[in-house]
Amino acid sequence: MYRYVFGPVISRRFGLSLGIDLSPDKKSCNFDCLYCELERAKPANRIELEPDPEDIVKELSDWLSKNSYPDVITITANGEPTLYSRLEELIERVNTIKGSSKTLILSSGSMIGNVNVRGALKKFDIVKLSLDAADQKTFEKIDRPLKGIEVEKLIESMVSFRREYRGTLVLEVLVVANVNDREEVIQKVVEACRRIQPDRVDISTVDRPPAYRVKPVSNQRLYNLSKLFEGLNVNVAVRKDGGDVTKIHLDKDDIIHTFKNRAYTYSDIEHLFDECTKRSISQLLSEGILMEISVGNLNFVKAKSLTS
Repeated sequence: MYRYVFGPVISRRFGLSLGIDLSPDKKSCNFDCLYCELERAKPANRIELEPDPEDIVKELSDWLSKNSYPDVITITANGEPTLYSRLEELIERVNTIKGSSKTLILSSGSMIGNVNVRGALKKFDIVKLSLDAADQKTFEKIDRPLKGIEVEKLIESMVSFRREYRGTLVLEVLVVANVNDREEVIQKVVEACRRIQPDRVDISTVDRPPAYRVKPVSNQRLYNLSKLFEGLNVNVAVRKDGGDVTKIHLDKDDIIHTFKNRAYTYSDIEHLFDECTKRSISQLLSEGILMEISVGNLNFVKAKSLTS
């Protein structure tokens, strides 16, 4: 039985994912997000009882010797993985044995201003950072950060990191009903995303039992909010139980116009459009009017004139 390695699991956003938990004993995070699937906990600035990278790599090597390589090897934590003080040492070791897999880290982005953390993150193939709000009031309400963390400084550091980083940068926006779901709040996030210029934006909502009594927005609401992210590659991570999206019909001209303004994943296409529209999309793909691009192990369809 492994202590740090878990999975693999199927990720809707990154494919077959093998996880590495850097804090298996206790939640260690400098946020206490309303929607977190982990138990409530006072924000902390370190991981207690940090594991030795050697022990983690031994487990990973053993797993890889017995199984096919996953799409991604995902560094995560029972909390925030960038609080791990030996992160750069660990990713350097993992990179020597990852084979065909890509390395991914799931982070709140809370430590992105730390030069040592940024140095470690640059050695990952894919970096996923959270950005649930771009104004301090909403940020504190939804993410409940350790005192002194300012969202504008995080955004500025993400902009700086994007200039330095050559891998795939993904931002995730998690929308909670009556907390950060107003258009004016999301519009500020959109403006921040345009400054940061990620390769992809994932917009999602509460899909697992949360730490606090908060509720998800509907799939339809997610799709409506996603329209604000014009010109960005946006993946709408629909709720598994969400059957509330009315299928939309577009003719070919509308499809081309729509796909110029934003790219859609195949999951988006399946859940959002009616059968006639999906057939037209397939035809436009075959004709070369629409094209497919891959961003962080996720395939998008876009019109050729859309800036990627």
